[in-house]
Amino acid sequence: MWLVKKFFIRCLSKFIGFVMGRMDLPEPELLSGPGSLQKLPALIQSKRIRNVLLVSDKGITGLGLVDSLVKALGEAGIACTVFDDVQPNPTIANIESGVEVYRANQCDGIIAFGGGSPMDCAKVINARIGYPDKKVLDLKGGMKVPGPLPPLFAVPTTAGTGSECSLGAMVSDPDSHEKFGIGSPHLVPSYAVLDAELMIGLPPHITSSTGMDALTHAVESYIGNWATDYTNLHAEQAVEIILRDLEATYRDGTDVARRQNLAMASHHAGLAFTRAMVGYVHAISHNLGGLYGVPHGLANAVILPYILDFCRQDCETQLAKLAVIGGIGRDNEPTETLSTRFIEKVREMNRNMDIPTGIAQLQASDITNLAKRALAEAHPQYPVPRLMKQSQCEAILRKLLVD
Repeated sequence: MWLVKKFFIRCLSKFIGFVMGRMDLPEPELLSGPGSLQKLPALIQSKRIRNVLLVSDKGITGLGLVDSLVKALGEAGIACTVFDDVQPNPTIANIESGVEVYRANQCDGIIAFGGGSPMDCAKVINARIGYPDKKVLDLKGGMKVPGPLPPLFAVPTTAGTGSECSLGAMVSDPDSHEKFGIGSPHLVPSYAVLDAELMIGLPPHITSSTGMDALTHAVESYIGNWATDYTNLHAEQAVEIILRDLEATYRDGTDVARRQNLAMASHHAGLAFTRAMVGYVHAISHNLGGLYGVPHGLANAVILPYILDFCRQDCETQLAKLAVIGGIGRDNEPTETLSTRFIEKVREMNRNMDIPTGIAQLQASDITNLAKRALAEAHPQYPVPRLMKQSQCEAILRKLLVD
């Protein structure tokens, strides 16, 4: 029975990959470099937008990170309404509240300002504004956004999600305790600002978890079956930067050059996984986030080495190459040695940055259902190098239990 199921999963996955490979996916126009946020008001003004909704969260606004932008927008004659009620895993209610604020203030543009949650929330708000007859649940899944949307300006304040260049958004449904994806090329922001100065004040634990989130994007896109020369190039650039600069930035977050490097690494990883997709790390992480509210980057960091252990032999060559690219091996060493060393490097980075080896919120009684949901998400949408049975997924989840 498993062999038959594997056959159909692989066939469907190949078909989806064939379709994805022929899609013309847009890339955002970049404003990049320290201080580049200062150029955003003029860009918005040039698009004849006069009233924007700035989507963020209270952590960001509480730090005053949006204040200078709001002031500069005002000086450019652009009204700005701040919507900062976004939760760490944005919900349907979050999105609908944002839509109401947008309409009440007669906005004609959106700025997504923050980490992955404000980005995802802003993307779906934009889709709801563009197609008001569609509810959030109507957009669930792939290609349910039928056409172009108004310009969306993305300003990431963490170097992790790559959401400023991805075609997806994740939404939590509190009623079902599930997290679901919405995917469409039309969700990709039109413009993105990569400004390291916005990231200088990030706490070390956010630097580490978001950096490992970007690493997960790069690695899962690289070892998956939809990888191309284009996605591999971006994934390799991301891995090289992250292995070189992340731990140093964790220890000293004031290094603007390294912060900018990591912002670009996140962007490279985003370009890679948007086209080559992700894998079981994300499938499990999304469901831990949906059930317990576990931060996505942290969950990815914890889960990544366990999944790489599971599939190492099926992607040994790719992992070995990443070890060489990351500067932890030579290309004349055995691929088994190099691939194992890469996984150990991931574990070492987690240890050095105080990332735990398990998920404190995980309950043993939830494991069967979590595994079922994770595999339903992954099959056939994620082109994983090795397919996983229910029992294997449950075994990995048990390793994440904290005594």
